[in-house]
Amino acid sequence: MAELVFFSGTMDSGKSTLALQMHHNHAARDRDGLLYTRNDRAGVARLSSRLGLSVGANEVTDSTDFWSEVVALRTRGRSVDYLICDEAQFYSATQIDQLARVVDDLGADVFAFGISTDFRTHLFPGS
Repeated sequence: MAELVFFSGTMDSGKSTLALQMHHNHAARDRDGLLYTRNDRAGVARLSSRLGLSVGANEVTDSTDFWSEVVALRTRGRSVDYLICDEAQFYSATQIDQLARVVDDLGADVFAFGISTDFRTHLFPGS
């Protein structure tokens, strides 16, 4: 059964490193995954950690539709077993709902990583 898991923590707590590690471990088991990030420190369409690891990723924008992207890839024959979603606090509430639908209706795992609140303890939209 697919699952949506949100890994939250403070800045510099290793969330992006864990995201990269999870991607590596799933890919090593021949699972097909997609990497997403938004506003990464390494630049556009990069998922990086403070340890110096960095890989290419899909850049999330306001118009990103996770449901449509996964359906389109599966229609073209790609399996898409999981999504790694870094900096998820910057995703919209609608995008988080799309990720939940990917889990519930398509059976793909979603692993999201981000910060829950800002310095004033206000929730981010994607949290």
